[in-house]
Amino acid sequence: MAEITSEAPGPATRLSINPLHERVADDLRARIITGQLAPGDKLLVAELAAEIGVSPTPFREALKVLATEGLVELTPNRGARVAPITVAQTRALFEVISGIEALAAELAAKRATTADLAELRELHERMGRHRRDAEPDAYFALNRQIHDRIVSYARNDILTAQRSLLAQQAERVRFFALKDDSRRSDAFLEHEALMRAFDAGDADAARRVWREHLLASGAQTCALLAAAERAAG
Repeated sequence: MAEITSEAPGPATRLSINPLHERVADDLRARIITGQLAPGDKLLVAELAAEIGVSPTPFREALKVLATEGLVELTPNRGARVAPITVAQTRALFEVISGIEALAAELAAKRATTADLAELRELHERMGRHRRDAEPDAYFALNRQIHDRIVSYARNDILTAQRSLLAQQAERVRFFALKDDSRRSDAFLEHEALMRAFDAGDADAARRVWREHLLASGAQTCALLAAAERAAG
């Protein structure tokens, strides 16, 4: 990874650059979501800060950000570690996120513009190509964009804010589930069904399809986690 520097930006870019600790948080968040930092891994401040190229202070601030997102656990006198992924927690997460995103799909079916739907269709078709070509990382990236776009098309700031509180945890477990391709074809067909509901302007169908899609993804993830727990003894 390229080193994150703390050099002062020039006048033209000063306002556009995130604070250093937020850039460190972005780096660590990506590693946690994609499993480069696994559940339970200890986050050694001095070692990881040196690897990223920052001092311990912004690194510790980044850990506080990730702790609020549920990705990191901070324990007094024991340091930080990547938060575990449990079956119970995942089941509860998808019960909530499925309701929030289903409402987003319902509202998006009513409020999305023609341009919005054209953009969503283009993302969906690109995701389909990556599925056919067995490119899971690119597939996951587009899947995430589609979920984000649907929330934005709902045009409800309160809904967006509530979903953002759970978004990183949801992305993490989705990535875990997508590593297993046993449901990928069914999941893509569910995305296709949502596109048909949007094209028809059918808000009830959009809500139902998207809720069932997320609950099915949650059930698959819980099954995978339970199998991993059994295998670990």
